[in-house]
Amino acid sequence: MTSIPEALLWCLSAGTAAAVVLAALSIRAGRQRADLRTRLSAAEEQNSATLHSNTELTARLRATEAEIRHLAGIRLPDLTLALAHPHVPVPGLLDARFTGSETDQALNAVLEQVSDAITKERARVDAAAQSTLRGATTTIQALLYQLQTALQEMQHRYDDPNIAQDLLNADFLNEQALRRIQATGVVCGAWPGLTREDSYLAELVVGATSRLRGYERVNISNQLRDPIAVVARAVEPIAITVTELLANALHHSHRELPVTITLQQGNRGASVIVDDYGVGMHDDEIKAAMELLSGDEDLLLTQLGDPPRSGFAAAGQLVRQYGYGVHVEPSPYGGVRAVVYIPGDPLLTVLDESAQPMSVMAPLPHRSAVPDRSASVLPTGSATPPPAAASAPQPMPAAQPAPTGQPAASYEAPAQPAEGELPRRRRRKPVSELDESAARTESAPPRSPEETGTRWAALQRGTESGRAAAQSEPPRSPEGNA
Repeated sequence: MTSIPEALLWCLSAGTAAAVVLAALSIRAGRQRADLRTRLSAAEEQNSATLHSNTELTARLRATEAEIRHLAGIRLPDLTLALAHPHVPVPGLLDARFTGSETDQALNAVLEQVSDAITKERARVDAAAQSTLRGATTTIQALLYQLQTALQEMQHRYDDPNIAQDLLNADFLNEQALRRIQATGVVCGAWPGLTREDSYLAELVVGATSRLRGYERVNISNQLRDPIAVVARAVEPIAITVTELLANALHHSHRELPVTITLQQGNRGASVIVDDYGVGMHDDEIKAAMELLSGDEDLLLTQLGDPPRSGFAAAGQLVRQYGYGVHVEPSPYGGVRAVVYIPGDPLLTVLDESAQPMSVMAPLPHRSAVPDRSASVLPTGSATPPPAAASAPQPMPAAQPAPTGQPAASYEAPAQPAEGELPRRRRRKPVSELDESAARTESAPPRSPEETGTRWAALQRGTESGRAAAQSEPPRSPEGNA
């Protein structure tokens, strides 16, 4: 046999080892390539995820910027408008993905802080404005009362009918200005400005009626069973409230349509019911009126409109302070019905008509509980005269029966007719000059010129028949300033 050379053997051995090494290296390289491919794929996936994340972050950042622009450009302006007008909606988020997120919470925190800041600033500015108006109205109201006193003195001083008529016209205009100033002052937290005595409710309503233009359209029906009166501290507030309700009724009804006032007595109080035949109010208007008349919330002057409508707001402030109630609703006549409910405890009392007679200008009840007053009601054909201008008239001296043998004479004063009935006039029994002088001397000292002038001013702005009666009769039906 041919032997393999040793050198070749070594070569074969070396080649085999090299092949093994190469195979191992090849396997290792393959594994490395697979590992590199895996790493490359993972890197590509990570890179793709990073790009996707960057895209989402960019989109979220842009959405956040859009929300901030939406907040500054739309939501905050609408919020400031909604604080003044609650019916204005405030928009929400542009992107619903932010709902409940930290971004949503941060934006809502901004809205709340801005709302609190605006509310506090509005309250501060409004309080300053109300303080300024309160001081101004108090001063103007005092000046108007001085002007009223001066006009009353001139009415007492001059006897010329033309001058008297001009003075009455000026006094009535002054009364209009005084009513508006008084209502504005009450809205701003001022005291009504007048102190009254306990006054019959019927007299109070007549006085409230006389403060308004168109008072001749008001028909008063007295259904009270007793001589009910309002306690002194609540006379002027209730007179202001009735006046504002009447002003609303007269303003929103045609000048040829009447406004009816009915005085009703209940078991626990009395009511003044005002019905008009005007245009009425929608449900939202009635709701807004009830919010003002309830007096439950503090009002800002900016909430009263431009120009401000202070009538219902003033009534609401007085309702909250004095404890009576006001309700408005659609009237069965197509207009608006307003009811002022006065609780008997503690705002009503019953007066003794023999000690403090009711003014002859006040309407008599249809079924009076007082014998001498009910027996004196006789139907006539005269028209209903205008009401006297006083919210708390002073009582007239009580009439005394005529002595035997004295000539018969009578004093007549008109009373409001019931619906469907003839107008009525109230008659007093004749009083002789001697007995009348003796009664006045015993009951009260003679009237001073100032007192007579004050009482004479009660006739503010009567009709021709009322002025003629006032000129022909001595000022025996004195009444306070409206």
